[in-house]
Amino acid sequence: MQSDTLVAYSRMFQDYPDVVNVLQMCEMLGGISTKTGFKLLQTNKVNHFRIGRAYKIPKVSVTTYLHSILTHQPISHCDALVH
Repeated sequence: MQSDTLVAYSRMFQDYPDVVNVLQMCEMLGGISTKTGFKLLQTNKVNHFRIGRAYKIPKVSVTTYLHSILTHQPISHCDALVH
């Protein structure tokens, strides 16, 4: 069941590059604000890396986060921002 969900997410986000920026991540998460997007990154709720001052988010990190909040399986370091 879990792999079916992740496959569905990959199809849903197939038009996005493999590594997205903050604005693209916010779109992928249903149009959340960039302020909320930055909070997710700064609190390490979505795995990411930085190049200089720019946040880079692997698409798989967004799908993993989305899957975890929709199935109520907390990420190991998640404690807030779940709606």
